[in-house]
Amino acid sequence: MNTTAAHAEHQQGFQLHLHQRVEEAEPFYQRAVALDPAFKEAWMNLGLVLLARGRPEEALSCQRQALRLDPESADAQNNLGMVHYAQGNIAEAENCFRTALRLRPDHANATLNLGSARQILNHAGEADHLFRRALSLGVDEARAKSNLALVLMEQARPQEAELCCREALALRPDYPEARGNLALALLMMGRLEEGFREYEARWEVETMAAPALPQPLWTGQALNGETVLLYAEQGYGDTLQFCRYVPMVAAAGGRVVLVVPKALHRVMTTLDGVAELLCEGDDLPSSFDYHCPLLSLPFAFGTTMATIPAPVPYLRADPSRWADFLDELPGMKVGLVWAGKSRTAQPHAVAIDRRRSMRLADMMPLLSVPGCSFVSLQLGPPAAQLQGLPDGVMLHDVSDRLDDWADTADLIAGLDLVIAVDTAVAHLAGALGKTVWLLNRFDSCWRWFLNRDDTPWYPSMRQFRQASRGDWAGVIERVRQALIRSAG
Repeated sequence: MNTTAAHAEHQQGFQLHLHQRVEEAEPFYQRAVALDPAFKEAWMNLGLVLLARGRPEEALSCQRQALRLDPESADAQNNLGMVHYAQGNIAEAENCFRTALRLRPDHANATLNLGSARQILNHAGEADHLFRRALSLGVDEARAKSNLALVLMEQARPQEAELCCREALALRPDYPEARGNLALALLMMGRLEEGFREYEARWEVETMAAPALPQPLWTGQALNGETVLLYAEQGYGDTLQFCRYVPMVAAAGGRVVLVVPKALHRVMTTLDGVAELLCEGDDLPSSFDYHCPLLSLPFAFGTTMATIPAPVPYLRADPSRWADFLDELPGMKVGLVWAGKSRTAQPHAVAIDRRRSMRLADMMPLLSVPGCSFVSLQLGPPAAQLQGLPDGVMLHDVSDRLDDWADTADLIAGLDLVIAVDTAVAHLAGALGKTVWLLNRFDSCWRWFLNRDDTPWYPSMRQFRQASRGDWAGVIERVRQALIRSAG
């Protein structure tokens, strides 16, 4: 054991670590623990570096080794919780943060991290309190303010969220998470021009991967036949919503090459203005002049609330393909979707997916409305809930005929109404100009704005919002009454 040499190695690694140079810091920490296996701080910092480098299992081992050396280490417990959190093991993370706080009640970072865990577990009010407590304990103020902004938005308080973000950015002007949260607050309040400008900061956040393309980003420059590569960047719903801007790029003088997920390829063949349509993974054109992700097009066009383009339908479908099935259904034909796709990579996204979804059992009062025939548009694991329907309840399952989004579009085109939670099917129905009722959670996504039951994005859409967090029963009762009136 060479304690002096180990501390020297650790110090060099720590200086690199402070400047976010984690790849360079790792070998110094590795040498420190090799020289002195009882060096607790080196194990902890090595674990943090390994976590930052995307090696959580090794990071877990390091923090556990630190705890074997010092079971009363609040810092090691907090670090262990951070690794569990990054892996999506939120209950284990919460236990670690609470243990850290039992060991040291004034541990600022553990308080902040516990707030994040409670937020993910759907306790926004408690998270709010913990973030404010962390601020009083002297935690990194910019980070805490940015976290607080996010939980304020979950409580439908975007004005306060905006203030928190601006305070965070005053402390740390280059903080991309705060800029991203500021964008969401501004967009939620309908301040679109400023919001979409700030939303460009999303590419600086660790969870976003900016495309490595040498061509310049198209931000509204004049076009005279230049080729513009447009591409999907997030989920199916985002692609379906923002592909409406593609014909505008063509009308502005651009030759559009559009890249979309394979499942959307067929339905996107009905979109105007596309010179060349590719699937993700296809070879890109040998040459093009500009590129732009779909969610940057509102910024490029300077979109405001007054200029949201909504020329529905901007996608088209063929309902005759489902005539054999639909012609046999009596009464009003209603499509149902009760759950969104779960995104497993990010704990915050997983929590949102839980809140925007319900169980099929929650929709049961709708299935008793007379004069309606109900068709499931639900795909993925939640579709298994169809197996648990009571005897006598009819909800037609045609999932074996839905191979891609064009099949779903054709089916929707033959229905009278789509009732869906905030998922891609709602966007598809809106893009087709179909009457769609959106069942919206209390902490609504920014795109649906606040305090309105319509949306400028889709003229044929009506919103039914939760009056309080988690209140699907109230939503379903209002939908049931509206459905009775429509089917009567």
